This record gives sequence, structure tokens and C-alpha cells, in this order.
Amino acid sequence: MTISRRAVLKTFAATAAGALVGAGAYGYLDERHQLQIARADLPVADLPPALAGLRIGFITDVHCSRWGSPEYVGLAARRLMAEQPDLIVLGGDYVTWGDRRFVQPSAEALAPLSARHGVFGILGNHDDDRYMPAALAARGVDVLKDARTRLTIKGEIIDLVGIRFWTRKAADIASLLKGTAGTVVLLAHDPRRLTEAAALNVPLVLSGHTHGGQVVLPLAGAIAAQKFPVVAGMARRNRTTMFVSRGIGTVYVPVRINCPPEVAVLTLQPSA
Repeated sequence: MTISRRAVLKTFAATAAGALVGAGAYGYLDERHQLQIARADLPVADLPPALAGLRIGFITDVHCSRWGSPEYVGLAARRLMAEQPDLIVLGGDYVTWGDRRFVQPSAEALAPLSARHGVFGILGNHDDDRYMPAALAARGVDVLKDARTRLTIKGEIIDLVGIRFWTRKAADIASLLKGTAGTVVLLAHDPRRLTEAAALNVPLVLSGHTHGGQVVLPLAGAIAAQKFPVVAGMARRNRTTMFVSRGIGTVYVPVRINCPPEVAVLTLQPSA
């Protein structure tokens, strides 16, 4: 029996299409709901010994929407609270495309978050500048919009500096760092701020925005996130450590493939 080249190509195309449909269905029905706890030790330059072991809970890219229910956001909050972090950071994108219908539900789902040293948040590119921060503030979240706040923990200073998504110039970030002391933690939704942070000797940066690529293909990797210096997890540049969370939500398509959602528990450690 002779099999034509055309038949082989048609069979290959049908198999590839079936695999794509199957992967998409899996990513929609299953993996985007496989919420994980990501634990990482982060080396921080010049970290005082008293702050070694400090645990930061980190939730980002919530994307409460028709595809990401408030109940799911609440599950992420409960999972993080079970870890009992010392302080909590929210990394932005609480809704999708600024949809005001989900502002209050998103904030309410995050309301149970609490930590002994506070809950702090920044805004992402999907968040408006008025309603979302007001909803979070009403529920005890200290929202940093190109602002900083100082914590004293075990007698040591930590300055949290939160920047807006559109704050990109090194000079603008440098102005927010004037007068900082102790350990500086930059909260920047976009991990491309690693360049400015490293130039300014910021010890630690926490970011989201990438969703870890959301769809990570074999061999090709996270195609949608290749423009970022860090797609997910920890990286170092000079004296700066960055951690990028995959976040818990989705955007554009409600699918995750080889990239499960996560809440992060980050333990600070002195840099070698």
C-alpha cells in the first residue's frame, strides 16, 4: 500500500490541530485552576542578620473578571493566609482592562489578607488610578502610587517603594529613593524595571505582569513574554535580586499551559 505525501501532511496537520485543541481545553478547564504555593529564598545584598528569615507573601495579576471569579481570588487569599507571612505585597492588575464591575468584588476577595507588618499594594497597567486603589485602601491595603513607606522590623529599617506601571525613567525612580535607609524593596509591576533598579543599587525588586508567559510551549518557551528580562522566578543583576511571580489570573485568553498560577512566599536571606 502506497501512502501519498499529501495524505501524510493531512494526517500531520490533523494531529497537530487535535493536540492544540486538547492543550487549549486542558489549559482552560484544568491548569489555570491549579493554584500553587511558590516558595523561594531570596538573597538580598547587605541584609541585616535580624531580617534573615523574614517572609513576604506575594499575590499579583489577580485579573478578577468574567474568567477569574472573586471566589477564586478569595481562594488565593486563603491559601496565602495559611502560610502566615510576616508582611504581604499585592503586585497589581486586580481586574482586567479597568472593568469597574469587578473592582469591589476583587478588593472584597482580598480583604481577609492581614499580616503583622501590614499589607501593601501597587497598581498594574489594567488598574484605574481612582476606584481600584480606593477599594483596596478601604479594606486595609496601603497602596503605594509612586510613594514609599517605612517599616521597622526587629529594630531594622525596610523601605518599601511602590511605583506606577508608567513610571519608567531612572531619574523618577531615583527621586523616590532619596532619603531611603536600611533595606530597600522596590515594588514594580513591570519586571523591565530591573534595569533601572540595578543601576540604582536597589537590593530587591518584586514584580509580576508576565503571568510567567501564561502559555509556555515545549522548546519555544514563553513566546508572549520574551521581551522581559525575567519571565518568572528569581534572577540577579549586579547587586539587585528580582522575583517575578506568575500571578493567579489570565488575560487575552483564559488558558494556562505549562505555567500554573501561584501565590508566592518569599524568604529573605543575606546575599553571599
